[in-house]
This record gives sequence, C-alpha cells and structure tokens, in this order.
Amino acid sequence: MPYAIQGEDVSDSLEKRMAVRPAHLKRIKALQDEGRLILAGPHPAIDSPDPGPAGFSGSLIVAEFESLEAAQTWADADPYATSGVFAKVTVKPFKKVMPA
Repeated sequence: MPYAIQGEDVSDSLEKRMAVRPAHLKRIKALQDEGRLILAGPHPAIDSPDPGPAGFSGSLIVAEFESLEAAQTWADADPYATSGVFAKVTVKPFKKVMPA
C-alpha cells in the first residue's frame, strides 16, 4: 500500500539538508530501483522552483511499504530525520486515485 511521508524542516535547514542530501537521495533511489517510489520532492520555502538561499520547508515522499509501521520505520531512519533537518515527520496511508 502507498504511504505519504511528509517531513517539515526546522528553520534555516538548508545547510543541514545539503550536507546529508546524497545519503537521503540514495535511499530514495533504492525505493525507485525497487519499483516502490510513486513520487518524491522538496517543498521550496518560497514560490520558486529554485528557492536559492531561502531553502526548503519540507519534503514529500509517496512510496509503497508493507505496512504503516514499515513506512514509519523507513521515515525515522532517513538522514533528514536523523540529522535534524526535519522538525516533524508525519506518515499516513495514501490512496492514489489519479493518474490511473
């Protein structure tokens, strides 16, 4: 079943985020390689695809997991969560409706 993982960044997270980004992307790529990734990306802190020094306010990952517990365990181990980029992480079941 798909689960939405919503991470909310701490204030001024850009430096921390960039330091652990390669490790974070490696985990996302593993989900993609396993055919489990539906979508992933950050939320720019300003209304721009390239927010520059304004950075990001959080991230969204939607991926297939065996259970809510498995999705939560995966989210808790993400480098953004363990390094203090995220102030809060919410994991919820997700029902994909569109595109079909």
